[in-house]
Amino acid sequence: MWIELPPIWIAALNVVLLPALQLGLAWSFTRMPAAWFEPPAWASRGDATAFGKRFHVKRWKHLLPDGASWFAGGFAKASLESTEPAYLKRFVAETWRGELCHASMLALVPVFFLWNPWWGDIVIVLYALAANLPCMIVQHINRLRLLELLRRRVIRRS
Repeated sequence: MWIELPPIWIAALNVVLLPALQLGLAWSFTRMPAAWFEPPAWASRGDATAFGKRFHVKRWKHLLPDGASWFAGGFAKASLESTEPAYLKRFVAETWRGELCHASMLALVPVFFLWNPWWGDIVIVLYALAANLPCMIVQHINRLRLLELLRRRVIRRS
């Protein structure tokens, strides 16, 4: 703890700043152009089925909110609206946008170390992991599934 604060201020900062940062990042990311979110090749490799089974994703993914749909201009990712290649490519980009947004929140966690005691740091890290990793996992799996669907659509049209 680098900044000494009374416990009530520490609690207030944590309770207000964690959701404010998460929502602020989500809002900021929805304002960025979709063209910025072409996923790199390394972020689009893997077996979605094996990855999903390893984490039992089907059991819990329905519990996650779709935060992008809360903001004007956000891209809803709760369901697949089309199988047209242009839509699928946009959806792929949106999964990368979502994954980067959640990763950005994890990258901001050390800010909380400035005023939290060591045990508070542990609580913040556990909260941040619990709130962001499941979303990142689902975004990754969805991207892999969408890319496979896109490949099949392109092959079928050829």
